[in-house]
Amino acid sequence: MSDNFGLHRALKNRHIQLIALGGAVGTGLFLGTGAAIFLAGPSVLVGYAIVGFLAFLVMRQLGEMMTEEPRAGSFSYFACKYWGDFAGFLAGWNYWILYVMVSISELTAVAAYMQFWFPELPTWVSALGFFIIINVINFSTVKAFGEIEFWFSIIKITAIIAMILFGLYILLINTSLVPGATIKNLFSSPSGDMQGLDCFFINGYFGLIMAIPIIMFSFGGLELVGIAAAETDNPQKNIPKATKQVLVRILIFYIGTIAVLLSLYHWSKLTQNSSPFTLIFTALGFKYVAGVLNFVILTAALSVFNSGVYATSRMLFGLSKQGNAPKIFSKLNTRGVPVVAMALAAVLTFSVVPLNYFSPDWTEAFKQAMSIVVAALVINWAMISLSHLFFRNSKDKEGVKTIFPTIWYPFGNYLCLTFVVFVLCVMATPEFGMFYSVVAVPLWIIFMYFVYRFGKKQASRIDKA
Repeated sequence: MSDNFGLHRALKNRHIQLIALGGAVGTGLFLGTGAAIFLAGPSVLVGYAIVGFLAFLVMRQLGEMMTEEPRAGSFSYFACKYWGDFAGFLAGWNYWILYVMVSISELTAVAAYMQFWFPELPTWVSALGFFIIINVINFSTVKAFGEIEFWFSIIKITAIIAMILFGLYILLINTSLVPGATIKNLFSSPSGDMQGLDCFFINGYFGLIMAIPIIMFSFGGLELVGIAAAETDNPQKNIPKATKQVLVRILIFYIGTIAVLLSLYHWSKLTQNSSPFTLIFTALGFKYVAGVLNFVILTAALSVFNSGVYATSRMLFGLSKQGNAPKIFSKLNTRGVPVVAMALAAVLTFSVVPLNYFSPDWTEAFKQAMSIVVAALVINWAMISLSHLFFRNSKDKEGVKTIFPTIWYPFGNYLCLTFVVFVLCVMATPEFGMFYSVVAVPLWIIFMYFVYRFGKKQASRIDKA
């Protein structure tokens, strides 16, 4: 078994399977789909299929590496070992900052969801309360993280399956329950005077293309399985099992759910900034279901925040072991938890409390955070694909046949890299409105390089002293 630097292998198969499920279903599905549907109409289903398959390729590349060497730091470790020290530094710190931003945005969303039941409750109070609860759980043991993520995922998956079955019951058996419910809603205009693919691609291929970056945001979190590999019992068996099921989950949870919902309620009646799930069931008269859905969406946001606390601490721990972060961040408590690494992320994430106190309008904050997250996610996917190319090149030279080889290598890697460039180009268009986020990507990489060089210079001085 590969050295995991003192981390405890306490995550069992059931934890990993549900962490993989939970990573594929977050607030991006429940909240982000509204904006994507607004841009693409029913053709958003094609967008989720395309991005979902590319996400699957990235997951297979990461899965091959983590199955072979389940080490702390995940893809940052592989970038450092097989590509170069700066590559490991960039991959790790980019991911760390990505998840700090995600944690802040998700806690902000949690506070907003609480107002569904408690409209007078200040958002900063909710944010503070859940911030404390989730951090206390993660400070205890890795098993505690795995257990709460297990139950968060159970809630999300159960709700989605129930929605799909309920929708199919209406569409196939009891159509009178919801007047106008039919799969033809995907291929017809509100008035019914247009039919076919013209309605499916209502805004043309341009609308579909504009929705791609938003859809990509939905798939952030899939790589959490790789982060958890260093603390997984029997990773050579459990990691491939979880990774191979990603594509099927995407087809069911994204494409299946959205297809059913848009058949129940014509897509043209949806709004850009609302959750289509809550809006649809409220509009159909199922008010109690809307309350249950709000609970599920709240759970999804807490699940992402819980994963963020875990992911940032383990990534920083791995960076410390590489020499790409101060050694103090590799300090573990007696329960195998990197407490110092966790504390740094907690200090930064705590900014969500004053953010909500001084700026209770969470929608704009969430939108701005999403633009930064998508840009960082683009770098993240690119680093995984590039690191995998270097990893496989090294293994091929050594004559090593890996345990869990990825599909479509190396074509899949180049396809994923082409896709992330395409996403950046879409984000840079005036219509999408994230030009500055795209410009920030190369500037961010240059800035990280100078930080890397400065850090190495300081470390060299300390060693000489």
